[in-house]
Amino acid sequence: MTKLLWMSVTLLCVVQAELMDHHMGYDYIKTYHQHICKRPCNDDEPSMVCEYDFLIEHYHTLTRACYNCLMTRSDCYLPHCVAADGAPRGIMTVNRMLPGPGIHVCQGDTIRVRVHNKLENSEAVTIHWHGVHQHGTPYMDGAGMVTQCSIPAHTSFTYTFKADTPGTHFWHAHSGLQRSEGIFGHLVVRQPSKNVHIIDMDLFPNSRVLFTIGGEKHDHFAKFEASATTNDVELINGRGIFEVFHNPNNGQNATTPREEFVVRHGFKYRFRVVSSAILDCPIKISIDNHVITIIASDGSPVEPMEVESFSIFAGERYDFILEANQNISNYLLRARGEADCGPNHNDAFQTAIIRYQGAPMDRSRDSHSVDRDLLISRELNPLNTKQTVKKVQVTELKSLDNADPTLTRQPDKQFVIGMDFNTINNPRFHNERLYSLQQVEKKMLSPQMNHITMMLPPSPPLSQYQDVPQDLFCNNDSRPQGKNCETEFCECIHRHKVDFDDVVEVILVDEGDPHGIIHPIHLHGYHFRVVAMDRLGDWTWASDVMAMDAAGNITRNLDRPPKKDTVTVPDGGYTVIRFHANNPGVWFFHCHIQLHTEIGMGLLFQVGDPWQFPRRPERFPLCGSWDGLNGDHNSDVDRWGKEKEMEELKQRLERLERTLGQVGDGEGGNGGQRLKVGFLVWMVSCVLYFV
Repeated sequence: MTKLLWMSVTLLCVVQAELMDHHMGYDYIKTYHQHICKRPCNDDEPSMVCEYDFLIEHYHTLTRACYNCLMTRSDCYLPHCVAADGAPRGIMTVNRMLPGPGIHVCQGDTIRVRVHNKLENSEAVTIHWHGVHQHGTPYMDGAGMVTQCSIPAHTSFTYTFKADTPGTHFWHAHSGLQRSEGIFGHLVVRQPSKNVHIIDMDLFPNSRVLFTIGGEKHDHFAKFEASATTNDVELINGRGIFEVFHNPNNGQNATTPREEFVVRHGFKYRFRVVSSAILDCPIKISIDNHVITIIASDGSPVEPMEVESFSIFAGERYDFILEANQNISNYLLRARGEADCGPNHNDAFQTAIIRYQGAPMDRSRDSHSVDRDLLISRELNPLNTKQTVKKVQVTELKSLDNADPTLTRQPDKQFVIGMDFNTINNPRFHNERLYSLQQVEKKMLSPQMNHITMMLPPSPPLSQYQDVPQDLFCNNDSRPQGKNCETEFCECIHRHKVDFDDVVEVILVDEGDPHGIIHPIHLHGYHFRVVAMDRLGDWTWASDVMAMDAAGNITRNLDRPPKKDTVTVPDGGYTVIRFHANNPGVWFFHCHIQLHTEIGMGLLFQVGDPWQFPRRPERFPLCGSWDGLNGDHNSDVDRWGKEKEMEELKQRLERLERTLGQVGDGEGGNGGQRLKVGFLVWMVSCVLYFV
């Protein structure tokens, strides 16, 4: 009987463990700095399953976890302390970190992330794995209401996918404006190193990828006013200087700490840079007195290019090599805001310290002065500038990957997409009768693609294609209700369909009127080749670019053009990209400026027909509208679900009965004993049924 009780307790413990998987407690929060999967990668080692638990919640900078951080610097590094730049504000965090936990794996590993949504106010959430193509697992892409239902508050969802896209990537929330509040972190998929002389900076214990936030705002970003388009400050790895505090104990001023990177003279270091910029805030990166060597963009390797600086736009990633060949001292890594974060606006900036081993601890250096050498230096990916000797566009990068069908075949389909802020009475902001654009002084223009505002579907078209009314879809060739979208507001599920195995060419045109805003465009599920780019002037029109192309005046570079998944389009210019549609599914294609995406600057590429999509995972969450008129609409699904639950319950009980029966036989197995076993099985079945 003792064994029987032990087995029943064990069973209940297993049930309790299963419950913990779905309801993570605050005592189980981890940083994963020392995760077993964070390792050098070797060809002869087996792949691993890398598991993580993400607890998402509303949080705040400088909580009680920070103790006396503002006066005692070491307190700023305590667990659960988010010091940021010293400014108090509400944020959202994963595992009470900013940025959230880093994921470091080897190519071929399996990543399993259990997302526990503990956001108050019943906010739903999804996580997108930016840069991971999700071949065969499109349901794990994390685009809310495109590939999955958003994860409701007080529930969990487990993302499981292969780390098959090597390089520097990141993860971030893809529901509403949550990325701008702090839900993001880095994701590195390594391959075996081919150069043992280069040190991966992010493999050091407790170290993090150089991670730039394109402009933190010191209030919540959940507002859609035109005034909410500039940033106050930038952070590097969640750290920086902004607020200055007076320390009464010593009479000196104090700040929160900056990020520091310690290097050794004579060594080379690989830095991985990610921009999680939330607005029109390109960031120019440079290191005083050092030349840096670009070796990868958006996870794809390129022929090394030496520059003094580079600009990084929202969603982009760049890897560079720093050779520590200067005098032993401290040097500033500078992240200077441009465009809406530039000197003509809030002049957002931030610095980190590159400290050579043996240099004194000098944290007093000015962080706002301009490195004058940058004014005459070579810059990669410049803001809104034509190609020159000193201003190098990304099209000049040479990919180290082999040629693919995008370079060896003619495009099967071509799309021309004109983008801009359009002067149209969008009823979300301007009621045409009561407060139209023409009637009010404070105007909100609409960021659109081909004069169409993208609306999210009522159900994810990838997982519930038949539940999305087909009359909600439209594009430039099938505009909603036959409207003239140049003069009338048009909103729909903006979709372009391509066949599996098509080579697709997209000509992106930023028409530049009326705002000089640059739009970084991100494609889920793919890399693309950037085959052309140019700025024509302060403004242009999609029709003008089409005429140029028809006349043969747009030259495409098919000789090892760079592979990217996020690219900027010059204001008043164009960018031409190509991708090979070999990954069936429904993929989001959108501006990566947070506000622009949320209010409609995007579209969907449907690759293949629904029967070609990978099969939906069993018991995958479903959602959508319900009118209450067809009460039996889901009766088949409900019946199938009940039958499935009963079948699983029956199997578990049979296994339990066999196990308990063996225990009973081992103790003599008389009738009374079997009665006790049967009674225990009956009790456990009741517990399992109600669990």
